[in-house]
Amino acid sequence: MFSDTHFHFPHCLESNPLFNPTELLKFFIQNKTFFAQDIGTRCSDIYSRVEFFEKAISSLSEEEKSEIKKMFWFTIGIWPDVEAIKDRYNQIKTLEKSITDFVNSGKYNFGAVGECGIDHHWNPSGVDGRCQKDFSDSIYQGERELFVMQIKLAKKINRPVIVHSRDGFEDTLECIKEAGYHNGIIHCYSYGLEEAKQFLDLGWYISLSGSITYTKKSKMEDMKQLINYIPKDRILLETDAPYLAPVPKRGTVNTPSNVVHTYEFASEILNMPVAELCNIVDQNCRNLFL
Repeated sequence: MFSDTHFHFPHCLESNPLFNPTELLKFFIQNKTFFAQDIGTRCSDIYSRVEFFEKAISSLSEEEKSEIKKMFWFTIGIWPDVEAIKDRYNQIKTLEKSITDFVNSGKYNFGAVGECGIDHHWNPSGVDGRCQKDFSDSIYQGERELFVMQIKLAKKINRPVIVHSRDGFEDTLECIKEAGYHNGIIHCYSYGLEEAKQFLDLGWYISLSGSITYTKKSKMEDMKQLINYIPKDRILLETDAPYLAPVPKRGTVNTPSNVVHTYEFASEILNMPVAELCNIVDQNCRNLFL
């Protein structure tokens, strides 16, 4: 229960020194979690992420390690920071090598290419550190090119794509249409119903994060319409931990165990038991990744 399709495992500890990685893995085991996915943001960060994971499982029993290895998945991708965009051709070569090395090792599950995409949330004081003045025409076009190259790489290796799209719906839609490959997730979905229809019509999954629990009363009907519109075979849930902790944990450093609150919020809107929503998401993870 309580699959989480998108979190940043090492970043949880970086953001909160009190976070216990091993205890989180035990939470997954205790809840019989079907799918838990650690998301990459740098072309070669998989090596340090695997090292972090192996340290976290080192104190588990052999039976526990076996259970975790079945449910735990890794993605590898390039988040569109300015330096990565500038160096995109070298970054893509390194990304492909990282994926090849990881898959050939056969040690752990490889889920998808990503997260990758478009981000036009100009917030220099925040975690992204991006200013609009950073985006000259060449960087703007380079961001799109970096995204398209990663979608094409996913197509080449026949794996899904984890799409990051923030304040950039039109660019995101144009890029995925240009790449011509519609297999993956629009993660941490932040647009409205009409935008969702366009992604869904192309075959994409929609993943909802804890941010849905922040919905103001004036916007609640719109949120209900959105969540009820998403086909049951296209809905996923995530934390994006350590970011976006759901109510009642809002304002704290998020962890994947908080995904329970997002399931409870969404299941109430869908008028179904939490366990039923868990089964739906598990099946969608099975269909997409296995």
